[in-house]
Amino acid sequence: MSRYDIVIAGGGLAGLECAAILAKEGMHVCVLEKNPLIGGCFQSFRRFGKLLDTGIHYVGSMDEGQLLHTIFKYMGITDKLRLQRLDEEGFDRICLDGKEYRYAMGYDRFVETLAQEFPHEQAALRHYVTQLQEIGNTSSVELLRRGIFSDGGYKYFSHSASAFIEECTQDATLRRVLAGTVQLYGGINDRSPLYCHGMINNSYISGAYRFVGGSAQVTDALADVVRKYGGEVCNNSRITRFVVDGTRVKAVYVNDEEYIEADRFISTIHPQATLALLDDTPTIKKAYKRRIAAMPNTYGIFTIYLLTKPGTVPYDNFNRFLHMRNDVWYDEHNDMQSCLISQQAVSPHNDYADVVTLLTPTPYDEVKAWENTCVEHRGDDYLAYKEQKTRRILDFVRRHGLDYEGCIDHIITSSPLTYRDYTATTQGAAYGFEKNYKSPHLCVLSSRTHLPNFYFAGQNLNVHGALGVSLTSLLTCAEFLGQDYLAKKVGYA
Repeated sequence: MSRYDIVIAGGGLAGLECAAILAKEGMHVCVLEKNPLIGGCFQSFRRFGKLLDTGIHYVGSMDEGQLLHTIFKYMGITDKLRLQRLDEEGFDRICLDGKEYRYAMGYDRFVETLAQEFPHEQAALRHYVTQLQEIGNTSSVELLRRGIFSDGGYKYFSHSASAFIEECTQDATLRRVLAGTVQLYGGINDRSPLYCHGMINNSYISGAYRFVGGSAQVTDALADVVRKYGGEVCNNSRITRFVVDGTRVKAVYVNDEEYIEADRFISTIHPQATLALLDDTPTIKKAYKRRIAAMPNTYGIFTIYLLTKPGTVPYDNFNRFLHMRNDVWYDEHNDMQSCLISQQAVSPHNDYADVVTLLTPTPYDEVKAWENTCVEHRGDDYLAYKEQKTRRILDFVRRHGLDYEGCIDHIITSSPLTYRDYTATTQGAAYGFEKNYKSPHLCVLSSRTHLPNFYFAGQNLNVHGALGVSLTSLLTCAEFLGQDYLAKKVGYA
């Protein structure tokens, strides 16, 4: 039997960030990851000699002195990361009706660039970016230095993102352009909160970067920090039970065999999956379990990796968001409505793309017929589904003028079931629980539970993505270290 100060369930970004913070502060921690590879959505894997990223394709707020850069600096990993700043003149391109609209980096440039396409909407654009900056400033380095993680951001959870965009401008095309990156947060018309839209877009407009050589470098570097300070990161270690003794979690069983005790526990596993592993206890009320079980999840992603022939596809230092419908917001009843195209950087100076990644929103119902299967054992019908889906997505992309015919050596695909099995996310939800501005109190979770030594962390608490998860990791660790102490240490790193 082993014993630790803290056991952390899940070796994705949240689990490894919590472990790195707490290990640096002198606690004996152990991270338990069910898969052979750590990283969760930051996993990178190789196929046919090429490196592929699982779910994180670029990050924001990474200029020196910005929020995510500062958090990573405190954790001791910034000098381990190889990053490439995306095209300042258009790091994201919104493709509508045969035309491409550029999101430029920096707010003045953002306004000036879109005002070239919408000359009568400059005031609307200025109003739009002012609101995004206000939302972004509710979590900032300046606040950290005052001992605060967030100030006033929650109020934006009760405002509609789509209603805000409609309020900014009457121009139907500009509305579509400003909502064009909804795939970054699972945006749904008249449901998604303004906070999610604002935080994520503010982050990228501030400083968008692509990883050179795979996103796994982030979680690999965090694991090194954990080990440097005496912690452990254990792969192939699936938690099969949280053991409750009275009103506290006492231990976990790993792979149904190993028994590990700790003083406190953090689960970064999806809350629905976590509660299924937790012993029954009157301390966790049935009403709470029903609430968690009833919370809807966001859609999943069908991913196509095009492994290109050398020298055939020019490298684009930006991302494209393709939209076919007038309404760019996700609609589960309309298939093939959007696609995000991102390339992977294999060196700081890329002339040609090594891998082109196509990500398409996909409801879980599409793959539900195979939900009781596992990776590589889903049957011929599933393979036929993936082949048909791939053809349709490539046709969709071709209608936007992007034809990769003759440029592809190999095609690798994954579905929401793949995400489910490799990241332990319920239904393979790309962004965890769906956030709804109409009931923010029901879709934003506290890191605390009714068990005094059991905590949550990860994308389901607040906002997903690298920045959102990093902020929730800090909030969870503040339960151990104190907010004023931890926030100032990070802010002055």
